[in-house]
Amino acid sequence: MIIDSNSRRPEIEYPCKWGYKVIGSNVNDMIAAIEECAGSLEYEITPSNISRNEKYFSLNCYVIVPSEAARDMVYQKLSSHRHVKLVL
Repeated sequence: MIIDSNSRRPEIEYPCKWGYKVIGSNVNDMIAAIEECAGSLEYEITPSNISRNEKYFSLNCYVIVPSEAARDMVYQKLSSHRHVKLVL
């Protein structure tokens, strides 16, 4: 990622590995949602956190995205998936 001195928006070089934190209430359903939303893109899932009452779980999802459009598409698909509560 390169920050342009004339702008506050960073310039991202694609393809790149982009991280999403996916939060939900069932780990297996969340993994299935990530697999569905990433489609044919290469991805990696790692565990993150569990809420104090163990009601919510978070996973780190790293996807190799070829473009900004693909990055945004994965985010939108994850955000609107029924098994995902929140995407950061």
